[in-house]
Amino acid sequence: MQDRFGRRIDYLRISVTDKCNLRCKYCMPSGGVELIPHEEVLSLEELARVTGIMAGLGIRSVRFTGGEPLVRKNLVSLVKAVHEMENIGEIALTTNGVLLEEQLPGLVEAGMTAVNISLDTVDPGIFREITGVDACGKVLAAIESCAAAGIRVKINCVPCREWNAGRLAEVAALARRLPVDVRFIELMPVGCGRQFHGIPSEEVLEGLVSRYGEARPLPDGVKRGNGPARYYEFDGFIGKIGFISPMSHRFCGECNRIRLTAEGRLKLCLQYNAGVELKPLLRGGGTDEELRTAILAAVEQKPMHHDFDKMGGDADVQDSDNRKMVQIGG
Repeated sequence: MQDRFGRRIDYLRISVTDKCNLRCKYCMPSGGVELIPHEEVLSLEELARVTGIMAGLGIRSVRFTGGEPLVRKNLVSLVKAVHEMENIGEIALTTNGVLLEEQLPGLVEAGMTAVNISLDTVDPGIFREITGVDACGKVLAAIESCAAAGIRVKINCVPCREWNAGRLAEVAALARRLPVDVRFIELMPVGCGRQFHGIPSEEVLEGLVSRYGEARPLPDGVKRGNGPARYYEFDGFIGKIGFISPMSHRFCGECNRIRLTAEGRLKLCLQYNAGVELKPLLRGGGTDEELRTAILAAVEQKPMHHDFDKMGGDADVQDSDNRKMVQIGG
């Protein structure tokens, strides 16, 4: 698939649930959010049907997200179904890691090839402050298990002045002793994230250089997955250090992704409401051809770029999606 700006769309992120077992401050209000009624969430069979159609349209990589995807019952069966589809080369999972270790064997057997684990600190106390749950040890154990199993692992850390400033080198150190990549992702002003202050990638990199020495950028064109991260090597590190900088270095010109929310909305940009509801077709007797037509028409309307830099100003962006990140899917 191509959008109207000539971008090749080959990466699908599927939110399988809006439920989560953590309460991360920048993602979900302390009191939680109003959950989608169970009957409105797409079934695993419906998700598989849409994914199969998109595989025929050019999707090559699929990532399951949430909420927390591992709270969705029988997720492994969906992973297996997608693994058996032609043209899908990568099946990945983005998780907070709390439930990962116990489910890892089944996911690997079903065909999962990569996992991103969200971890903003390795300090149990700070972890509890950010997430509201005492589970840092479980996440660290899951990272060790994934590395031992040979699964490609990326750690996603969101630098924020309110909770982990000055402690980021400790997270980066995971890539020093394990074959994992640690990526620092600039905080985006989505939902609860607007209440906090992110740290620009350049500032984080400067701090790591002061701690670990020279950072050597990987050559242009060297990819480590489907994302827009810029990667660096440090002496003595097994893994790499990456930076995803949607605020300081807008990378929308390279965007290759679309999102499917848990209730069946095909979402074209993290910021905007633009998209199409697929559930009426799925549950109203729509044919595969009608679904293909709706998907292609939606992709044609994918916005050129986000405008998060304008949020809160005089030109506050119209048609922005005001839901929390947990409701959208990362």
